[in-house]
Amino acid sequence: MATVSYPHIEIAADGTAVVEGTRTKVVEIALDRLAHHWDAEEIQRQHPHLTLAQIYAALAYFHDHRQHFDSDIHEQLRDVALIESRQEPSLLREKLRQAGEHR
Repeated sequence: MATVSYPHIEIAADGTAVVEGTRTKVVEIALDRLAHHWDAEEIQRQHPHLTLAQIYAALAYFHDHRQHFDSDIHEQLRDVALIESRQEPSLLREKLRQAGEHR
């Protein structure tokens, strides 16, 4: 099987795919697209240090490795939920809830 090279994408020492020459993770760009429905031009407005070529390369890499990214994102969300479940109730959140009820 041939190895595919992705211009503008490099794999960091920890195995994370990043935009070459930056600290921007491919998953960050992909989540901007998925969560906010931003196109490449809007992603560039939000991350002006990236070129459109870098953004398109990151999105291509993400889609070519979608199953791996989906699994990682799901695992991270599960970890966040676990951490949240172990936290004490937020006093600020409770005060804001009570203030909203008194309006």
